[in-house]
Amino acid sequence: MDKFSYIANAHVAYIDELYVEYKKNPESVDPSWKSFFDGFEFAITQYGEDENGGALKGTSMAEAEPSTTPTSSGSLATKGTIMDMELLPKEIKVRALIHAYRSRAHLRSKTNPVRERKDRKALIDLEDFGLDQQDLNTEFQAGKEIGIGTAKLSKIMEALKTIYEGPMGFEYLYIRDPEMLDWFKTKVEKEALAFNPSVEEKKQILSKLNQAVVFENFLHTKYIGQKRFSLEGGESTIPFLDAVVNASADLGVEEFMLGMAHRGRLNVLANIMGKTYEQIFSEFEGTAKPDLTMGDGDVKYHMGYSSDLVTPNNKKIHLKLAPNPSHLEAVNPVVEGFIRAKIDSQHKGDSKKAMAILIHGDAAVAGQGIVYEVTQMAELKGYNTGGTIHFVINNQVGFTTDFDDARSSIYCTDVAKIIDAPVIHVNGDNAEAVVFAARLASEFRQKFNKDIFVDMVCYRRHGHNESDEPKFTQPSLYNIISKHPNPREIYVKKLTERGDFDAKIAKQMDEEFRQLLQDRLNMVKEKPLPYQQTKFETVWESLRRSTPEDFELSPETGISEETIKVVADALTTIPKGFKPIKQIEVQLKQRKDMFFNSKSLNWAAAELLAYGSLLKDGETVRITGQDCQRGTFSHRHAVVHDANTNTPHNFLKELKGHDGKFYIYNSLLSEYAVLGFEYGYGMANPHSLTVWEAQFGDFANGAQTMIDQFITSGESKWQKMNGLVMLLPHGYEGQGPEHSNARPERFLQLSAEYNIIVANITEPSNFFHLLRRQLAWEFRKPCVVMSPKSLLRHPKVMSPISEFTNGRFREIILDTKTNPDEVKRVVLCSGKIYYDLEEVREKEKVTDVAIIRIEQLHPLPKKQMFEALKQYKNAEVFWVQEEPENMGYWNYLLRLLYKELPMELIARKNSASPATGYNKVHVEEQTAIVRKALKLS
Repeated sequence: MDKFSYIANAHVAYIDELYVEYKKNPESVDPSWKSFFDGFEFAITQYGEDENGGALKGTSMAEAEPSTTPTSSGSLATKGTIMDMELLPKEIKVRALIHAYRSRAHLRSKTNPVRERKDRKALIDLEDFGLDQQDLNTEFQAGKEIGIGTAKLSKIMEALKTIYEGPMGFEYLYIRDPEMLDWFKTKVEKEALAFNPSVEEKKQILSKLNQAVVFENFLHTKYIGQKRFSLEGGESTIPFLDAVVNASADLGVEEFMLGMAHRGRLNVLANIMGKTYEQIFSEFEGTAKPDLTMGDGDVKYHMGYSSDLVTPNNKKIHLKLAPNPSHLEAVNPVVEGFIRAKIDSQHKGDSKKAMAILIHGDAAVAGQGIVYEVTQMAELKGYNTGGTIHFVINNQVGFTTDFDDARSSIYCTDVAKIIDAPVIHVNGDNAEAVVFAARLASEFRQKFNKDIFVDMVCYRRHGHNESDEPKFTQPSLYNIISKHPNPREIYVKKLTERGDFDAKIAKQMDEEFRQLLQDRLNMVKEKPLPYQQTKFETVWESLRRSTPEDFELSPETGISEETIKVVADALTTIPKGFKPIKQIEVQLKQRKDMFFNSKSLNWAAAELLAYGSLLKDGETVRITGQDCQRGTFSHRHAVVHDANTNTPHNFLKELKGHDGKFYIYNSLLSEYAVLGFEYGYGMANPHSLTVWEAQFGDFANGAQTMIDQFITSGESKWQKMNGLVMLLPHGYEGQGPEHSNARPERFLQLSAEYNIIVANITEPSNFFHLLRRQLAWEFRKPCVVMSPKSLLRHPKVMSPISEFTNGRFREIILDTKTNPDEVKRVVLCSGKIYYDLEEVREKEKVTDVAIIRIEQLHPLPKKQMFEALKQYKNAEVFWVQEEPENMGYWNYLLRLLYKELPMELIARKNSASPATGYNKVHVEEQTAIVRKALKLS
């Protein structure tokens, strides 16, 4: 009933339309409306009126005499239909009131701890339904709807206000799954009223609040002016997370990964993750010199952490907080990818064993587009993680911007509605309500494996950071905040007023915890702790750090002929009765011929052979991209479809005798979130080859944050290795500026300290060895490949089978077609332009120009290059590229080689745009580059 969800105040025209649908088929309307109309039918049968006001006992609405008397408004109202609002019994009006409360009372809930809410026109007053004060003493059966039985309207209103206008606001009526909707409604209306934590549970809540408040206060007084992005004002975050972890562990979750930006991060590290206070104080003291041999590190409120804990109910759990840069929300897909990898590899597909928890800021969750991308991923088979708990620390200010300027939607969480995820808005000053929301969220996630959002409305005690003055921009708000008690003080007052606790207990907890913190600080000051590096998880411990020597020569990565045959059989066999389209039949015939007759493989066959051989080794292979099953250029065809039934056939899933797992998914039309997801997947499992294929290389532009903040710098900042492969189609074929250039210069500018591999490969066998090398190394490195387009079907881009059974990745490929003594010029190049050069050199019978291909740009194989150039003693050296002079590889090479290798450039002119949009101009430019390189012009 999504298009009618906002008319619960009984807008007559819409209700009439719904009623007509109900009469045709009661199951066609939303369950809550079905209940409404069921009750209406019952009530009109029992209490209906005739046109003179007399009872129509036993007469249903459908049987009433029609009338065409105009209403006072001038519209035609048929007597006995739902449009005739004057004849509606009050029983039904009360049901409509209940429905309105469920739908819109969240607009009036007392969720804001520091200021009055705006009037959002909730329309849930008695007069909105033709009811008044005189009806309060009348009993209505509608009370059964909310579980209190037949009751006076005053009692019904009291229950509705308690449930829906209290410290929590619930948004859920848009949920279209009847079971889910009914479950959530029952939880809200039955358990919210009855929620009363035990004494031990109240002690736990107070204990976590105490830790949160005292920790922040302690840091604030000991480290005045130091940035820590405090949680003050939102301290109920700690009891929320504590409750989620404990409740979810009881429901079967064994592993959690949290993603959050900087606000409150130190508090979460200390009081949820179990990072010791000594470690945190040592970082604040700055007395221990960090070990920079593994990288440059990052500020303390960006670092990640892992821990193994035991819950109060004796459940063993693993907690992980993902490292995160200052790009708010960028960590979200990384967390999701990590959890998906753990579900796939460690938990055998059981998503109830691993959970993602994402902690957002209100301004960021509303303003950052990646939130929408990740939300759209939630139900997709390639990206589903069994439901995420989204928790918003809603401090009502984004940096210095008021929420009125930060979003157009009423709530920052309105993105939840696109996937029917329920939202709980909760007052951050009400710790017990926050804990109820946590438990409800945990139960919902485990039962339905769906996302749920909890929006905790709170405030920020200080400015954006502790040295920022918030009164510059919000003076009136911060006048209120400065006098407002913290959540712990509010909870202690509530506990003592209710007689739950003696105030002395709370005071004692406060004093003991402060003393503990002081003792830990004294310990650090007396004897500084060594700098603490976050430990790798067990699965990464067998790997080692790379050394410069590792990149001098690649490891052997050939495979046996038997493996080739097994993989080839899988790649060329379709199930009995499977009918592919004609083009696929041709492709399969060519594939079979390559493997079993010509024994020479093209690019796609070599790639699929690499994946199949890794599966035979027991490794996991995951590939995603917008068209990756067939390949953007219809070259891969890892998955084909039956022409009649559309049934898919995944060739490598049929591979015999292997322990590896093969996943290939066409992705949603996203780059930023999808690339982040795959980075997270690769971070979780060192024994997976994780590949992201861009539709075109320039699509990486939309994922630049992931490239800059995670892929190229993650190992240096956070000591996190990753073997992710990015395939970025690149090459000048006259397709215009958008799809010619994958911007290799950007990746080369980001290359340093052996952080990533950047390659532009020209032979299928070399691509095969590069893919296998990713897992053959005793370490992991992200790999960026400027992958081909026209070369995918180039007749000369073939590799004999013998190059797959022997050998290794070749960082450079030498020229075997010239006599070194005759060579007057050596052309160094990379990628597709080699074949343009070779074609003209052969045609024009040029014998004095040698062409050397640099297949790996970073780390640059300098020793191999200089060794190769030794044989050309009297030759001049040129670098030739098809990219403009200010793009491509030239500036990178100049920076690394200017002292050692005199070299000139042949390229397109400097340009603001990557390529011309006119094919004729492209051909002229390409011809000029090639002829100049070969000394033909």
